[in-house]
Amino acid sequence: MVNIEFIQKLADIVKEKDLGEITIADGEEVVTIKGKKCPPPPPMGAPAGMPAVPAAAQTVQTAPAAQAVPAVSGNVVKSPIVGTFYAASAPDKPPFVTVGQQVKKGDVIMIIESMKLMNEVQSEFDGTVAEILVKNGEAVEFDQPIMIIK
Repeated sequence: MVNIEFIQKLADIVKEKDLGEITIADGEEVVTIKGKKCPPPPPMGAPAGMPAVPAAAQTVQTAPAAQAVPAVSGNVVKSPIVGTFYAASAPDKPPFVTVGQQVKKGDVIMIIESMKLMNEVQSEFDGTVAEILVKNGEAVEFDQPIMIIK
């Protein structure tokens, strides 16, 4: 069972060893603690057991988003993890945010699914959503620009 003491011990290990992150799984419970040091992006080759085509598709999808960022001024919201971007909590639900919508710091603005876990991403900025750079269901890389908030 995961408790605060266990999480604190993991956080201490991450800090002491200067790790980027540590993930512990026990049955269905998974705990990930991220340190200040960010892990390097995964290599472009496909992981064992994964087809090479999705990795190539991710590369193609990443390039236009990276080019779109300099054209727009504002705060760039980047993906905190590698995963799949979802604009809403379920296919039949409305998106968390739309272009032109006001957001406040702490508002949930998207979900990134990684390793079957749905990770809610909160806005770090107050402002208006100026642009959403990826489509619902697209794969995203760590630190990839996802949204612009002015």
